[in-house]
Amino acid sequence: MDVKILAKEIIEGKRLSRRDDLRFFLNCDLTALCAGADLLRQHFCGEKVDLCTIINGKSGRCSEDCKYCAQSAHHHTECEVYGFLDTESIVQAALANEKEGVARFSIVTSGRTLNQQDFEKALNVYRALKKACKLSLCASHGFLTAEQFRRLRESGVQRYHANIETSRRYFPFICSTHTYDQKIETIRLAQKEGFSVCSGGIIGMGETWEDRLDMAVSLAELGILSIPINALTPISGTPLEHLNPLTEEDILRTIALFRYINPTAHIRLAAGRKLMKHSGSAAFQSGASAAITGNMLTTTGATLSGDKRMLTELGRDVLPDYYNA
Repeated sequence: MDVKILAKEIIEGKRLSRRDDLRFFLNCDLTALCAGADLLRQHFCGEKVDLCTIINGKSGRCSEDCKYCAQSAHHHTECEVYGFLDTESIVQAALANEKEGVARFSIVTSGRTLNQQDFEKALNVYRALKKACKLSLCASHGFLTAEQFRRLRESGVQRYHANIETSRRYFPFICSTHTYDQKIETIRLAQKEGFSVCSGGIIGMGETWEDRLDMAVSLAELGILSIPINALTPISGTPLEHLNPLTEEDILRTIALFRYINPTAHIRLAAGRKLMKHSGSAAFQSGASAAITGNMLTTTGATLSGDKRMLTELGRDVLPDYYNA
């Protein structure tokens, strides 16, 4: 398979699916693969880089047993523990990020879902953010009901984040307290209520390359338009603390094949940036068109100012649309 010819066919309308033999992605020349992925990025996403940042709105004591996560109550880590942050703290954080030039801002909370009191707090925060900021608002609060999704939309949130994490096959090896199907149900429910959904996963958790291909295809089948790719940073006290970090070549191959299978989506570089040289600049020449960034993150190895400088040097447009409004 000539991956550059395939890229041109995808630009002309071809789409890859489960019916295709995708294993050629695993052994083809990496340089050629990344070059083709960059052609796809240029055609479908252009030079604009979608930058988002997150705040950990509620931390620790999570009931779920996800093996990669420092916030799980099942593990013994040094994770900071606190309840839902006050509105003023979150609004000030959002304003600081807006001043630095991100396009999106997301509140992420630990736990399977939010209890009623915390959910009402979240709605009040989003209403305050909608009044105070120009940022696009995203949310990540676990498993919500249709009514909760409706109210979240009404409060000003435009995008919901719910990672599928890995393939259907490998998911039970990573989490036993909820299922892959519950993840899919939540994504479809959010989409039904009018949300754009951000969903991706983590690579380097012991999965196979076939699992990564399956995850990429599953996201395409769901019509996901923002796909964060996290490279595992093993955390002491979690069941995955013993795993060896991925190589940069493996991360780049993953990003590139995700671009081929999800050509119109934003492939969003997320955690694990410190595993790559120059904060992952090669990834942005291998299919990535977006990033989770910001000074509040602990496992990306990137800062907002550093990302903007690096991306500008690559000739990318990092200014959010509201700068021109």
